[in-house]
Amino acid sequence: APALFNAIADAAVTKLDKFNSQDLANTTWAFATASVEAPALFNAIAAAALTKLDGFNPQDIANTTWAFATAGVEAPVLFNAIADAA
Repeated sequence: APALFNAIADAAVTKLDKFNSQDLANTTWAFATASVEAPALFNAIAAAALTKLDGFNPQDIANTTWAFATAGVEAPVLFNAIADAA
């Protein structure tokens, strides 16, 4: 399974501009739920989420913040932007 998640992470990073808010949330949620470390993916998703934050619904925000916290990935810029938008 780690090889599969690594392949998914590598592919996802190159396609994040095509992801919508739910895609971003679901991807972080899946990695956190599976306890797979993917800091480069999480950092790239944090940056992508900043540009798409207005498209996040409450569930997307909850899933994304939960995933970052569960994975132990700090994303203060993203979390501050979420707090400012609330």
